[in-house]
Amino acid sequence: MSSGVAAPARPAAGARRRRAAAPLVAPAAAAALVLSVLVATTLGPADVSLVNVRDVLLNHLTGAGIPVRLSEDAIVWQERLPRALVAACCGAGLGVCGAILQSLLRNPLADPFVLGISSGASTGAVVVGVLGLGGASVGLSGGAFAGALLSFGLVLLLARLAGGGDRVVLAGVASTQLFSALTSFVVFAFADSDETRGVLFWLLGSLEGVRWDDVAVCAAVVALGLGACLARARTLDAFAFGDDVAASLGIHVARARLLLLVVTAVLTAGLVSVCGAVGFVGLVLPHAARFLVGPLHARLVPATALVGAVFMVWVDAASRVAFAPTPLPVGVGTALVGVPAFVAILLRRRGTS
Repeated sequence: MSSGVAAPARPAAGARRRRAAAPLVAPAAAAALVLSVLVATTLGPADVSLVNVRDVLLNHLTGAGIPVRLSEDAIVWQERLPRALVAACCGAGLGVCGAILQSLLRNPLADPFVLGISSGASTGAVVVGVLGLGGASVGLSGGAFAGALLSFGLVLLLARLAGGGDRVVLAGVASTQLFSALTSFVVFAFADSDETRGVLFWLLGSLEGVRWDDVAVCAAVVALGLGACLARARTLDAFAFGDDVAASLGIHVARARLLLLVVTAVLTAGLVSVCGAVGFVGLVLPHAARFLVGPLHARLVPATALVGAVFMVWVDAASRVAFAPTPLPVGVGTALVGVPAFVAILLRRRGTS
């Protein structure tokens, strides 16, 4: 009899411990993020220490005038620090998008690419890069952003024609297939070998060549998206129990869903336009954050953003260092780490169910 009583007590005790520790997750993750960005900035072929990073930051932020080599200043301020910050923004934004979509669509496998946004961004980038439409003033990022919004508009149209609701997922699958086929057609029919290599590298997710203007764009998009999602935290809590429950609580279901889908689409489009197609972040990280802080979105959204930021900083650093001098596309790195992590999450959920 005693063994039968003790078996279910362990999960309950573990759940109580997680609830007690939940308020500490965000401060710990924020500290880990700052440390991760600083350490990642030191990693690379050129030898740069944390002291060098500190001195460069003090010079640029406070005008301290500490003597620093020009090469070290350029490596830290112009190359590695912007890259680490863009990686953090990308991880935070895509993680939040995944958390929102998983609640909004009540699908634990939903991620930012379920709406076909990534495929549309890929097509837009390929059209600009290979066909030259829009000229140099548009660039890959501009083409990717336009393609992402076009794809999302098509998804909304298809979902509306099909009756709305959970048909957004099916419309996203259709849009993904369509734009993936268009991307393959343009590359196959019009690109030479050099163009094909450059485009494919970007499509796999790349943080090469990011600058401070990219940091500003990504940070602004993530801040706006995070603020909008936190403002709708209770709405997202209600959506997790279904449309009927949300409506019974006075929520305009169709309007709230459309608003949150638009926020998710714009956030994803902005990040994909800078970083390329980076998968598995929005799929895996919300589950990890949910395990740490629980399902309430007032805690889940910031926790997912911080955990996703730390995750992306280290995946990018490892992808950049382990395969130097030719860095591994960061999207490949997230897949290599994300697939085993997602399998582990699935097995753990099965063991506790």
